[in-house]
Amino acid sequence: MHTNRRQIDTFIARWAEAERAERTNYQPFLTELCDLLGLPRPEPAQGGLGAYRFERSVTHRHDDDRETTKRIDLYKRGCFILEAKQGANIVAHPTLFTLDPEATRRQTVRNSAGWQQHMLRARGQAERYVRDLPTDEPAPPFLIICDVGFCFDVYADFSGTGRHYLQFPDASSFRIYTTDLHRQDIRERIVAIWQDPLLLDPARRRTEVTREIALYLAQLA
Repeated sequence: MHTNRRQIDTFIARWAEAERAERTNYQPFLTELCDLLGLPRPEPAQGGLGAYRFERSVTHRHDDDRETTKRIDLYKRGCFILEAKQGANIVAHPTLFTLDPEATRRQTVRNSAGWQQHMLRARGQAERYVRDLPTDEPAPPFLIICDVGFCFDVYADFSGTGRHYLQFPDASSFRIYTTDLHRQDIRERIVAIWQDPLLLDPARRRTEVTREIALYLAQLA
């Protein structure tokens, strides 16, 4: 993963002013993110299904036995479901023509209380997509809620059930801002989610550490 600071700065600046247009912006944004991190781009669609693609279809079954086709913004089998949103930027210098406070709340200005609720609702939507996956497809270990051009909220469930997604790696650092892409550990985390998400399973790491300690003690003996 050979990403230099200039490439990251260009990517961040390009998307910094984008707002309130996720349906138009999310595919080019995520495609450019893949290019930036040396990840494969999502595959072209062939019908509604696919292992790694935009707009992956799933069937939602209602309590009254009705069926509705839903679409996952970005899906990678065995890795993640990503739900894209796009909030509004804060107006730096309010004028007579800016929104009033109530309208601003409705417009989900980034980092406002309304925006936080918007992101949580998107998480619930992603969790429903997990339940709507065909029974022969595994529940992905990660959910990503992406505010296009601004941040990624990351949730993980390594149980395989898809029912216990928690903030990852913890409540203080589950939100990755695009400016955090300057950090190598953040870039490596995103690459792992895309390519080999089970590497990030804390239980797996604990097992590896236990094995290393056992080998060390055996060598001492």
